[in-house]
Amino acid sequence: MELLWAVASLAGSILGLWLGAEWLVTGASALARRFGISELVVGLTIVAFGTGLPEVVVTLDAVATGHTDLAVGNVVGSNIVNIAVVLGVVALVRAFPVSRSLVRRDGVVLVGTTVIATVAAVDGRVSRLEGGLLLALWLLYLWSLFRNHGESPRGGPEATTEGQLARTAGKLVVGLVVVIGSGALLVDAATTIARSFGISEWTIGATIVAVGTSTPELVVSLLAALRGRSGLSLGNVIGSNVVNLFGVLGLAALVEPLSVTAAAFGGMLWLLALVAVFLVTLWTGRRLSRVEGGALLGSEVVRWLLGFG
Repeated sequence: MELLWAVASLAGSILGLWLGAEWLVTGASALARRFGISELVVGLTIVAFGTGLPEVVVTLDAVATGHTDLAVGNVVGSNIVNIAVVLGVVALVRAFPVSRSLVRRDGVVLVGTTVIATVAAVDGRVSRLEGGLLLALWLLYLWSLFRNHGESPRGGPEATTEGQLARTAGKLVVGLVVVIGSGALLVDAATTIARSFGISEWTIGATIVAVGTSTPELVVSLLAALRGRSGLSLGNVIGSNVVNLFGVLGLAALVEPLSVTAAAFGGMLWLLALVAVFLVTLWTGRRLSRVEGGALLGSEVVRWLLGFG
């Protein structure tokens, strides 16, 4: 009976993810047009923080229970999945152009974020002071985004009155809640199914939970790309990664200094290499092609074969 309920929950969570993502993307795009903020900035901030909430919950829970090494592993693993799997799948489904401003500004910020976090962890721990600095850098990044959000036409058919604006904002919030709730349900259901077939706890944590916490990013980015909202799609992934390394890791280290195992630091080096290659690809081609999407997915297979997982 438990297995049957888990299968039903799995199906329901997938449906919830798609419905929630549709509301979230629609609401975010409409609000961006209404206030003249680019969809890229909305993706880098509001949508990225929302879809990254599962990582926040899992990481802070790990810190609260004394598993600080797990907290670091979750952040690093989620960032790798975001780039290799999320963007890989999105590009395979639909290749899309990349704006020059994203590469020059946000792509460079992503590399810088990864370098700074790696340097902070090089001694095997992330102290409270380092956590505070990471958090401060994230807030500075958010301030710079909204201060220089770029040009985007105001207005549009959506959200032209206060009532319509409230409904649009409500759609965004409801979509966000549904995506987060469905993502949590998906992880629980998949874990139950895996246990019923005798799959080990380590395998569950290293695969289902890591991918599960990145499911909101995958669904939102995929739907945004299918609707031609490439800025929102890429912004969601880049923003989520910046949130994870600066915001989540910084907040977690403020609560409790984090230990960084050799395996976790190896994962950070892999992430750094992946981000660097990703940025070079965007810089030279100004687009993410299906071939490059396949290469990103292939890098995840290689990571597991080499034992970086």
